[in-house]
Amino acid sequence: MSQMPQFEHDETQPGLWRASGDWTLAHAQRLETMVKPHGEAVQTLDAQAIGQLDASGALLLWRAVRDAKLEAEGLTLRDDHAPLFAAVQEICENPGRLVVKDYGFRAMLGRIGFTVADNGREIIALVGFGGQTLLTALRIALKPWRWRITATVSHMESVGLDAVPLVMLLSFMVGAVVAFLGAEVLADFGAEIFVVELIGISFLREFGVLLTAILLAGRTASAFTAQIGSMQSGEEIDAIRTLGLDPIELLVIPRVTALVIMLPLLTFLAMLAGIAGGIAIGATMLGVSPEMFIARLYDTIELRHFVTGMVKAPLFALIIGLIGCLEGMQVQGTAQSVGERTTSSVVQSISLVILVDAVAALWFMEMGW
Repeated sequence: MSQMPQFEHDETQPGLWRASGDWTLAHAQRLETMVKPHGEAVQTLDAQAIGQLDASGALLLWRAVRDAKLEAEGLTLRDDHAPLFAAVQEICENPGRLVVKDYGFRAMLGRIGFTVADNGREIIALVGFGGQTLLTALRIALKPWRWRITATVSHMESVGLDAVPLVMLLSFMVGAVVAFLGAEVLADFGAEIFVVELIGISFLREFGVLLTAILLAGRTASAFTAQIGSMQSGEEIDAIRTLGLDPIELLVIPRVTALVIMLPLLTFLAMLAGIAGGIAIGATMLGVSPEMFIARLYDTIELRHFVTGMVKAPLFALIIGLIGCLEGMQVQGTAQSVGERTTSSVVQSISLVILVDAVAALWFMEMGW
């Protein structure tokens, strides 16, 4: 049963006050009205008769001690209440200072330096993780009984088949938009028919593989990080190592393999969907029939454009898979860390895919491909 709190003066001893009852949040308002008027009259405070004490009651008790300017020996507490009172006293006497962010030039340079150093460490970690994954794959390549066929097929379904509608829909829409805008510009020169080359070359070389890689970087890399990160926070990966199994062989290689197999297939479908979007705009707005569009595409587009786009797909898949798995392995064990690493995997994957695509485009152009 809850007991009403009391704060009374002991008439037998001048300056002695006794606290009793329950000093809890439920009685905080009553306690404040009792304690505040008598703060300076208190010379000694006996709180051993307090029944229940919570953080609110300890705060009011500390205020009484502060207002009375009592020394440590002026307060008597029960042994089980002393730690709580000490914790509240420490917080009240040493409050955390508000950290004001410095927006000066030197602070900006410092933040840039820390960011560059952190990105450098991430790149080194990615290269090391990629090498470790490659060595593990080579070690089990000639041991078919160690291949995780079931896990690989399962990831192929989630990574590839489940992403087909989204990839084809977005590629179709982007193809239609590019064809429409290209036709608007080329109409000024009477060259609407060159929309065929615009759609064919752009989707075969760049848009097909790049759109697919960006979609999978947001969809699949985040899923890999969240899955492995949840296992890391739940100490399941430590349990795998305890059982004598290799987490890279068990978790990383099936995911990366599934992505390397499925991303080229999705890229091919994205190319077809983008061209289909161009055909739809040509047939409805430009007066170019589907037969004419396909015939001109066959006559003008070379096989090297298709090969250039498809060659980049496995590389992008490797980048996305390794980053997603590495960020999951780096989770520290909290829900906040899982969220931070998931965000980091998406940002890193998309950024690195675009960077590699830009470098590859320049290289192919210089090579005359």
